[in-house]
Amino acid sequence: MKIIFVAGTDTDAGKTLVTGLLADYLNRHGYRVVTQKWVQTGDNTSNDIDIHLRLMGKEKKDFVHHLKLMQPYGFKPACSPHLAARLSRKKISLTKIKKSTEKLAKDFDFVIIEGIGGLFTPLNEKTVLIDLVQTMRLPVLLVAANKLGVINHTLLSLEALKARKIHLIGTIFNNLSSKEKKYILNDNPQIVGTLGRTKILGTLPYKKNISNIQKYFRSIGKQILSQYE
Repeated sequence: MKIIFVAGTDTDAGKTLVTGLLADYLNRHGYRVVTQKWVQTGDNTSNDIDIHLRLMGKEKKDFVHHLKLMQPYGFKPACSPHLAARLSRKKISLTKIKKSTEKLAKDFDFVIIEGIGGLFTPLNEKTVLIDLVQTMRLPVLLVAANKLGVINHTLLSLEALKARKIHLIGTIFNNLSSKEKKYILNDNPQIVGTLGRTKILGTLPYKKNISNIQKYFRSIGKQILSQYE
C-alpha cells in the first residue's frame, strides 16, 4: 500500500495545495490516485476534497463509490476536530478512519491524505493527529508555510517525527505572500535543512496562476515518486 500523509507546520501552510498537486502529478504519470481528508471542519462551500479534485482535473462523479471514504467526517463548526465533533454531539472513531484509508488503499495505487492543522491537532481528548500517523506507520510529507517564524514551527515538527521514528519523505516550503522579505524566504529552507537534517524538496512560488505552480511542482513530484519506484 502506497499511502502518503501530508502534514503541515500550521493551519493554512499549504497542505491542500500540495495534496492536490501531488495527486495530479502521480495521476499524470499513470497511477490510480485518490485523496483523503480524515476530518473536514467548517461550513465551506468548497471543502478540501473539492480543491484536490479541481487540481487533478477530476470530478466527484469519478469517485462516486469512494466519496464517503475520502472524507469520513465533516463538521460545520470551523475549529479543531475534537471541538467540532463535540459541538456537533458526535465522536470521531479512529477505527473508522483507519478502515476508510485501508479500503481506499486496496482500490488505488496511491492514497494522499491531507492532514488537519499541525501534527498535534487533537482528534479527541486522548489522541492527537501524530498519534494516529504513528500507529498507522504512515510516511510523512511536511509542508512549511514560508514566512517569519516558520523555522521554529518546522524544527519542532521534525523533532516530533524523529522522536516517534516516523519516516519523513521530505519538506516542502510554500510561499504564501509576495510581500515577505526575500532574504527571509531564501534563508528559511536553508537553515531548516541544515539544523533539521532534512531533505528540502523545494519551495513553491507565490503565484496566482495554478498552471505555473503545477509546472514548478514537477521537480518536487519527481523526487517523491523516485522513493517509490
